[in-house]
Amino acid sequence: MELRDYLRGLRRHWIAVVLMTMVGVATAFGWVLLQTPVYEATANGLVQSKATAEQGGAVYGDSYAATKVPTYLEMVTWKVVAERAGEILQSDESPEELAARVNVVNPQGTSILKFTAQAGSPAEAATLAQAWIDALGETIDQVQSTSSDGGAPIGIYSAAAASVSNAPVFPDQRTAILVGGVLGLGVGIAFALVRTASDRRVRQADDVQARMGVPVVGTVPASAALASDHRLIDPSITSEKGGGFALSEAFRALRTNLKFMDVDNPPRTIVITSPLAGDGKSTIACNLSVALAANGEPVVLVDGDLRRPTVARTMALPGDAGLSDVLAGRVELADVLQRTATPNLFVLAAGSIPPNPSELLGSDRMRRVLDELATHAMVIIDAPPLLPVTDGVVLTHQADGALVTLSVGKTTYDVADKAIDALHKAQGRVLGVVLNKAPLKGVDSSAYSYEVRKGYVPDPSSPPSASASPESDVLGTIASSASAPTFEGRPQREATAATAGPDFAQESTLLTEEAAESGEVRFDDLVLDASEVTPSGRKRRARRN
Repeated sequence: MELRDYLRGLRRHWIAVVLMTMVGVATAFGWVLLQTPVYEATANGLVQSKATAEQGGAVYGDSYAATKVPTYLEMVTWKVVAERAGEILQSDESPEELAARVNVVNPQGTSILKFTAQAGSPAEAATLAQAWIDALGETIDQVQSTSSDGGAPIGIYSAAAASVSNAPVFPDQRTAILVGGVLGLGVGIAFALVRTASDRRVRQADDVQARMGVPVVGTVPASAALASDHRLIDPSITSEKGGGFALSEAFRALRTNLKFMDVDNPPRTIVITSPLAGDGKSTIACNLSVALAANGEPVVLVDGDLRRPTVARTMALPGDAGLSDVLAGRVELADVLQRTATPNLFVLAAGSIPPNPSELLGSDRMRRVLDELATHAMVIIDAPPLLPVTDGVVLTHQADGALVTLSVGKTTYDVADKAIDALHKAQGRVLGVVLNKAPLKGVDSSAYSYEVRKGYVPDPSSPPSASASPESDVLGTIASSASAPTFEGRPQREATAATAGPDFAQESTLLTEEAAESGEVRFDDLVLDASEVTPSGRKRRARRN
C-alpha cells in the first residue's frame, strides 16, 4: 500500500478517529473527577545562630549556621521529627505517612530550608508545613543543647506563614485531558490504519486494475433511483438534479468503452454478471441496453437468469414466456421477442423457470439462439451470479465475453478473484469490470466524481437540436402495434398466447393481423429499419435509393 492509501483510510475513518479522541478526553476528565485533590503549601525556615541576634558577631554566627544547614537537612527525615509533628497536629497518621507528604530542600547558596507539604485541603497543607518546622526546631534543641536552659546555639526561625495555592497540584486537569486526547487520537489513527491495511473491499478503480489485472470499463454512481423496481434511467437526461445526469453519463461512458474495447473484433454478445447477488448486475444490463439502443444500434436484452428473472419486471413487460420456452422447443424465438418503449431495443424475457437452468443455457440450441440474435443486433445477457451457481460461467462460455459487476465498498477482492478465476477456468473471456454503487462524494468517489459544472450541462430552456430527426420515432410506432416480430415470416404460434397470458396473446394477435394485411414481418428487416434511423443508416439508405 502507498501513502495515499493510508491517507485515504484516515479520511474514510475520520469519524472513528474523532470519536476515539473524544473518548480519550472524556476518560481523562472522568479520571480527574475520581481523584482526591491534593493541595500544596510552602514554608521557609531560616537557620540562624541564636547568639547572633543577642550578642553580635554576625559574620561568625552566619558562617557557623551555614555549616549546620546540611545537618538539619538530614535531620528533617528523622522519625522523631515526624512523630513530634504528628503530636503537634494531633494526627492519627503514622510518621511514615506524614513524612511522605513533606519535602524539604535547601536553595543553593542560602541558609534557608524550604518546606513543602501536601494535604487534602490548603489549610491542612499549611498547618503540616508549619508543624514540621516547629518539630525540627524542638528536635535541634534536644539534640544540640549546650546551655543551661536546654537550647541549642543554632535555631530555625519561620519568618512568615506558609504560602498556599487554591489550585490543587494533583490531579492536573489540563495535562490529564491533553494526555487523554493524544492517547485517544493515537488509538484512533492506529485503528484507521489497521482497518485500511486489512480492508479487502473494492474501493478505487486504480486498485482494481492493479490487484486483479482486469480493466475497469465503467463506474456507475450510487443513486436512490436505482433502488426501485423500475430501475431504468433516461439516457437523454441532462439535468444535474437528483443525480440523473451522473447515471446517464456513466452508462454513456460504459457504452463508449465497449465500442473501443476491441476495434478489429468487437464483442456482439456480452454477458453481464457479478460474483454474488445484490451487486446490481440486472440494473447494469438493462440500463446499458437502453444506452446502446439510444445510440441507434439495435440491441436485444436477454434475461439469462432462469432462476430469479428480473428483466421483464424492470422493463415493464410480460415475462411468462421467453428464453426457457424457446430452449425447450415450446415456442419460436420470434414469438417471444418483445419490443420496448425504447427505440431499437428488444427484450427476450426468461420465461418459465425450468428445473435444469444450467443444462438449457449450455445447450447447442442456446448457442444457435445467441448466434441468430447477434447476426442482427448486439446482445446483452443478464446472467446469474458466478459463485452461487454455474449458469453465469456457462453463459460466458457461450458469449463473446462478460462484464463483471462489483459493488464499491461491499464486494471483497477475495470474492472478485474467485469469480474471475471461475470464468478463466471455463475459458470465458473477461471483458472488464463495472464498479457499481460508487459514491458521488467522499473519499471513495472517483476523480471526476460526476460533478456537473457550468458548460457541461445544456440549458434546459434551449430549443432541441436541429439535428434530431422525426425518423427516431419510427421504431416506437412499430412497437405500438406489435410486441414481437417473427423470423423469416414464421407465423405466431398458439402456444405463445397460452403460455404468456391474455395481454401477451392480445399483442400477438395484433401482430398476426397486421402481418396478414401488410405481409410477413422479418426480424432482420425490422432491425435494418431500426439501424437506418441513425445518421449513418440514413446515408446507406439514400445510397441504395
